Order: sequence, then structure tokens, then C-alpha cells
Amino acid sequence: MTAATAREPFGRHQSRTAAASGWIGSALEYYDFFIYATAASLVFPQIFFPSSNPTVAIVASLATYGVGYVARPIGAFVLGHWGDTHGRKNVLLVCLVLMGLSTMAVGLLPTYAQVGVWAPVLLVVLRLIQGFAVAGEISGASSMILEHAPFGRRGYFASFTLQGVQAGQILAAAVFLPLTYALPNDAFAAWGWRVPFLLSVFVLVAGYIIRREVEETPAFAEEKGQGVPKAPVLDALINHWPDMLRIICMALMNVIPVVATIFGAAYAVQPAYGVGMGKSVYLWIPVIGNIVAVIVIPFVGDLSDRIGRRLPIIVGSLAAGLLSFAYLYAISIKSVPLAFVISILMWGVVYQGYNAVYPSFYPELFPTRARVSGMAIAQNIGTMLTALLPAFFATVAPPGSSNVPLTIGALAFAVTIIASIAAWSARETYRVHLNDLGEPGAPEVGKAEYDRLRAQSVGAAG
Repeated sequence: MTAATAREPFGRHQSRTAAASGWIGSALEYYDFFIYATAASLVFPQIFFPSSNPTVAIVASLATYGVGYVARPIGAFVLGHWGDTHGRKNVLLVCLVLMGLSTMAVGLLPTYAQVGVWAPVLLVVLRLIQGFAVAGEISGASSMILEHAPFGRRGYFASFTLQGVQAGQILAAAVFLPLTYALPNDAFAAWGWRVPFLLSVFVLVAGYIIRREVEETPAFAEEKGQGVPKAPVLDALINHWPDMLRIICMALMNVIPVVATIFGAAYAVQPAYGVGMGKSVYLWIPVIGNIVAVIVIPFVGDLSDRIGRRLPIIVGSLAAGLLSFAYLYAISIKSVPLAFVISILMWGVVYQGYNAVYPSFYPELFPTRARVSGMAIAQNIGTMLTALLPAFFATVAPPGSSNVPLTIGALAFAVTIIASIAAWSARETYRVHLNDLGEPGAPEVGKAEYDRLRAQSVGAAG
């Protein structure tokens, strides 16, 4: 046994099984989350928030999207603690069940015309449960895959968490597409939008069966053998708050999916904005962008194992921020081909410099005993802040505004600059052994030795 291998946890490493479980679980759970986002942009303003003022209806509907993110920091505290004390596998099963049940319930809700103000109230309550549940998903799945992955390949394997998330978004839009093509607008608004939510029963059953088969990670088993952490949340807050602050700032990169799939959808299809893209046409834009993202993500994850985590995040963040101007401009001039091209570049390619790398970079900033808590709390605070942006964007650039691409593009680019500075200030982690992660002065493996160990991992994988 070498000194290097002594710094990796002993036990059975299910690298591929854990990656597959993380991929499928994240895809299924984020299918639930994003069908809500799609419906909030396309139909909820009319059926849950009727108003003589279309701006009020749009802002109110997009605000319910943000409400789900408000619940995420609370879920992060609870589920992060659960993941660090009871295991990564257990917290992922809890997240899945809560998400599946709350999503199915949305599909059964009465409309404003049927029960009045109770309709939006119940919608907000279920959105809060969704937000609570999803708070532990990425941190739990990323930690599980990271701790099962071989040294030198953590970035590659952890990236499958986000590949699953992108696949879930494809599935969410793909379920809506045939409905918008096949149903008249009245039928779609009356009952068609409910179908994707009710299909969550299959999401719940399939995800539960898959996730219960994965074993707990060797790293968590070692930590538990030394005694279950009593207060992992306090450990993260007291000893790792600078890295938590960095993650909060980096997680503001959620502004790009907000621009691409939430505000962009409202801007493109809501009659009040006057762009007038058809729902079925616009839904193809994020679908194609996400298909490209699914292809790109593992390559970027592998690249981060070669050159480090920070550089892809910084380059991807700034490039995506710049392209947000062009994307919104393409929508404003009603150019579907240009919108498709920019979406593929912004969302499908350059944004993945951040998106594919953070599932390894974030948990690598923390030790095993506080990994899920530290990542979950910080990431969900950051995403909560950006989830307030759709309603804010609709307020500062309401229907009738003549400079929507410039206004919203400038705000998005400013946010990506903040995220890039945070990534630049963080320490590099890709050449640090798992048992040393998150510890002060943790040694890096020399580049030549790292390349040798990584080549061994790649060779062992076949």
C-alpha cells in the first residue's frame, strides 16, 4: 500500500453504478422540477393568476417558480444534515419521494376559476415542498458519485449528476411538446398541462427502485466508523464558511438557465410581450440546447480532471454571460434559427464549463463529515437568489419595454462576472486525495504522479 492509496477510502467502489444511479435519479427528479418551470411560463399565468393586467399575471406566475427556491435553503439545512449523519443513499431516497408526491399533487389542483384564491395558495404550498425536496438532490448525488469515483476521475464521474439534470429538462420539455402540437389551446389549458405532472407516479416508482440498489460510499462508511458527526451543519458554517461563500457566488450562474428557459420562455410566448413565438416552437429551443449539453458534459468533466476545475468554470461562465445578450436579441427579432444557434452555443456548450464541473468542485471543497451539508446549504442559497430573478426581470423589463435584451443581458453578464471571481479565488482541488479534501493545507499530488495515477484509473475502467 502506497502513501497515495492510503489517502483514498477503503471498501467497494461502485463508480459506474453510483454514476448511473445519480444520472437516473437526477433526471427523474429534475423532470418533476422543470415541468413546473415550463408550466409556470406557458399556462399558469392564465389559469392560476387571472388578472386584467397581464404583467401582474406573468410576474405572479414566475414568482411561484422562485418560491420553490426560497424553500431550498431550509431543505438544505435539514437534508444536508441527514445526508452527513444517515448517509448519501438515505437522503436521496427521501428527496425523491417528497418530490414525486408533491409534483403529482400539482396535477390535481383546481384552477382559480374553480376555487378562487385557494388555487394559487395550494400551488405555492406544493412548490415549497418541491423546493425543500430538491435541495438535497445535487449535493447528495454529487457526494455519492464523488466518493465512489477513482482518484483522477472524480470530475468525469461526478459530471453525470448534471448530465442527468439536463436529461430531465429534455424529458420535461419533450412531454409538453406533443401535447402542445396535438391539443387546441383551450384543451391544453383545461387539462393537457396536467398530464406531465400526473406521469410523475412513474418517476417516483422507477427512481425509488433504482436508488435503493446503490450501496453507501466507502468514505461515509469510514467516517461513520469513527462516530457519526453530531453537527455537520455547524462544522461547515464554522470551519468552511469562506468556501461556502464562494459557492453561493458561483451558484449565481443559475442565471443562465433562468434566462434560457424561464424568462426567455415568458418573453417569447406570452402575448403581452408581443414577440408571439408559438409554444410548440419555443419549447424546441431548450430541448435542442439540452441535447447538446448531454453530449458535452462528460467531455468537460473529463477535461476538468486534466486541467483543473477553476479554468473551465471561469471561461464557461463569462462566455455564457456574453451570449445571453445575443440569445434575447434573437428572440426579440423573432428569429427562430438564430435563437436555436445561440441557445446551442450558450446553453448547450459554453455554460457546461460551469455546469459540468461544479458537481465535483463543490463537494471537493469540504471534508467527508460535512460534505453534503456544506455544498447543499451554499449552493441552494445561491440558486435561491437567482430564482428570484424571473419575477425581477419581468418587473424591470415588463411588456412594452423596448430594450429587453440589453437590460436583461447586462444583468445576466454582471452575475456571471461575480461567479467567475469566486471561482478564481478558490483553491484547486482536482489533485487532492479524497481523505484530504477540505482540510487546511491539504497536499496536492505532483502533476507527474497525478497523471500516472489517473492513467491507472482510466486503464482499470477498461
